[in-house]
Amino acid sequence: MLSFEDALTTLLARARPIGDIEMADTLVARGRVLAGEVRSPIAMPALDTSSMDGYAVRAADVPEAGVDLPVSQRIPAGSVGHALQPGTAARIFTGAPLPAGADAVVMQELCDAVGERVRINHQPRIGEAVRLAGSEITAGATVLTAGCRLRPQEIGLAAAVGVAQLAVRRRMRVALFSTGDELVMPGEPLPPGAVYNSNRFQLRALLEQLGCEVGDFGIVPDQLEVTRKVLREAAEGHDLILTSGGVSVGEEDHVKPAVQAEGAIEMWKIAMKPGKPLAYGHVGASAFIGLPGNPVSSFVTFLMMVRPFVLATQGVTDVRPRAMSLRADFDWPRPDPRREFLRARAGEDGGVEIHKHQGPAALSSITWANGLVDVPAGTAIVRGQAVRFIPYGELLY
Repeated sequence: MLSFEDALTTLLARARPIGDIEMADTLVARGRVLAGEVRSPIAMPALDTSSMDGYAVRAADVPEAGVDLPVSQRIPAGSVGHALQPGTAARIFTGAPLPAGADAVVMQELCDAVGERVRINHQPRIGEAVRLAGSEITAGATVLTAGCRLRPQEIGLAAAVGVAQLAVRRRMRVALFSTGDELVMPGEPLPPGAVYNSNRFQLRALLEQLGCEVGDFGIVPDQLEVTRKVLREAAEGHDLILTSGGVSVGEEDHVKPAVQAEGAIEMWKIAMKPGKPLAYGHVGASAFIGLPGNPVSSFVTFLMMVRPFVLATQGVTDVRPRAMSLRADFDWPRPDPRREFLRARAGEDGGVEIHKHQGPAALSSITWANGLVDVPAGTAIVRGQAVRFIPYGELLY
């Protein structure tokens, strides 16, 4: 078996970023991956502006607290005032441009307005409460880099500098199917020995969460020739074929031999738990990843192996999840030769506990958890020691 790290390195080395580029309206580009850097056509702010509501003054006109000045103008955000006459103040609001001649703003809480005059109860320094033109972003500066997956904050920044459209990579196209004669769709009667097909729903949701276009091929029966036929169809027009089930060594596991017949298996069996029977290869020009049929194993292997591969294929440059060091509020005395990922829940006190059922059949454990504890191969854990916790927030988006 390949180690987890070797397997992930191999997968990422095989990922080829999608070359097709298209323009997307910034308003609807959330989740897309930038194909090139974005440079700001403007400076931010474009002019010297007030950072708060108050009074714009010449600092020299207020040599001490208690100076009384006439208010010569009112400047709301979105308007430009006229030059500030010496010995006067301008009522100004957050985001409004400073009038020429002003070099400081005194917040309104430090002023007393009476009629058309204001008492300044604070001696300002030059530049106080002023955002200088270009102090955040200069015109022509790079504000977003290629390989960035656009979150709401990147969308907001692009809009703030006036960029209406963004060059992004085409959405990744993934063909999805499950195998197993025992699978039944929710809503249908459940015969003895059958199980509802949760993987179809779970994996499709995970792929769509990552911005993929999913071609859903449903449930494929445990027949070699049928599986080969579906693989050929799935390879048409898809960047990746993702399956669940049929990649182990049972007599009814037909996916692996079907892929070998239609393409090639380049990697099989990973030293990770859950999820050992993961396969990687290709069918035609499409990459292939076969996940275990067990829903828990399928979920964990998707998060730890498929997600990085999908993101890398989409052109994302930073694909590995970030972990945090937390205190183990549990004992794990049974070291396994494989790298283990335990369903876990982090608390507010810096500790993390694990679900009492860590077997691959405990599907409810993945909804109870808010992340995974990453246990190195051959490692036992004693309550109180530091462990590596990967929150779902790093794995599901």
